[in-house]
Amino acid sequence: MSDAPLLIIPVESQVREMDAKLLLACCAVERGYRVVIGSRAYVHYAMAELPRGIYVAKSMRALSKLMFQLIRQLGHDIIAWEEEALVHPPPEVFYPLRLSPGTMPYVSHIFAWGEENRELLAGYPYLPTGLPIHLTGNPRGDMLRPELRAYFDDEVQALRKEYGDFLLVNTNFTDCNPFRPGLGLFAPSKDPSRPPPMGQAGRGMPRAFAEGLLEHKQAILDDFLAMLPALERALPGMALVLRPHPSENHDIYKQLAARCSRIHVSHQGNVLPWLLACRALVHNGCTTAIESYAMGVPAVAYLKTFDARYDLDFQGLPNRLSVPCRSLDELIETLTGIIGAGTGEAGHATAERDDLIGGYITARDGRLACERILDTLDSLYRRGHGLPRVSLPTRLRAALHVRARSLLKKRKQRRPGNYHDHRFPRISSDDVARRIERLGRTLGRFGSVDVRMRSEHLFDVFSKAGTPR
Repeated sequence: MSDAPLLIIPVESQVREMDAKLLLACCAVERGYRVVIGSRAYVHYAMAELPRGIYVAKSMRALSKLMFQLIRQLGHDIIAWEEEALVHPPPEVFYPLRLSPGTMPYVSHIFAWGEENRELLAGYPYLPTGLPIHLTGNPRGDMLRPELRAYFDDEVQALRKEYGDFLLVNTNFTDCNPFRPGLGLFAPSKDPSRPPPMGQAGRGMPRAFAEGLLEHKQAILDDFLAMLPALERALPGMALVLRPHPSENHDIYKQLAARCSRIHVSHQGNVLPWLLACRALVHNGCTTAIESYAMGVPAVAYLKTFDARYDLDFQGLPNRLSVPCRSLDELIETLTGIIGAGTGEAGHATAERDDLIGGYITARDGRLACERILDTLDSLYRRGHGLPRVSLPTRLRAALHVRARSLLKKRKQRRPGNYHDHRFPRISSDDVARRIERLGRTLGRFGSVDVRMRSEHLFDVFSKAGTPR
């Protein structure tokens, strides 16, 4: 089936997205697609040089409007899903925050994680007429399935060897503790007499909601900083591994760990092997709790500071899939019970929770979400169908714009505090090949799939029987 177009798969957060999107790439190569995968920023730098293809977008925010316009003018098509589909605020906050009436017209097809996500997207008041929303599931959901667990075996064993028995503590305080000041809910104000402008995390969010969320998140962060040393004292022999969100500033956690003997800070690799290796997860409103529940690992939500607007209306799914604890004493008692039980379930899995997660994640069994997505692409894009027709002058103008924009972006990227390398650490084609081999060994597939480095931070994934362009 060599009539399939190029599939262009950008990855923003390597530790969160790379494995799942590489699974999609391997499934696509089996069907005759050629794939370019790698850093989202570097995909954008290379767009003018890539053959026309299908660009897989992870969001549809206003920030992407110009790039989406240029991608379409280059003759590529755009399909999209919402990466933050599982944990989102109420629709009136979610819509201006995550969707844009100026960006969505450039998208040809949307792929929903589950029925809840499909309904949310379908209710957007500015949804372009006729824009299809396909209920397929998401590749990140595939990585949670039992048949993919063995993919992480080597990492799980290495983590247990390094840390022994440990609790995983995940944080998601980018809103108030961002890697760079402008990434949070609010950016620093140049004029102290004026309210601070919205930061990247808050752009599009109603100001009153954002101000309340910032205060709430700061209180929870303070709770966690006090909770960690208390857990170390209360649970002798148990290591605590703190895993900050990729977009957080990790310094405050490293300073805390330096004062403690059994608290460790690490952001290494995908969170899924960490979940499989730990005794339990401690969090507050974190997507990782959804992954934890799907993989049968107990999750405990520390809700000492509680506000239903944020802890249920916004972060309700991970908190509802967890054992809730409203005080430090209750948290210690719950974790002691989980550790002592051996199995770690402690009433964690219930029929009600199973029904709840089923409404958010489709394709938890049966055909992989990757295959369901590709079924749709096969029906739309085979034999040259589906890609937009764009005149040569338009494509040339767009190519010039992309190249000029890339030069400016690369120059900014060389400044101190490089956020790109924080989100997408350098990896080699050998590392990607090893991941493909592990996926193939786990599923008994992908023997014909090969990889080579295309350029910095970018990789061609292709069939050994063919040659990538």
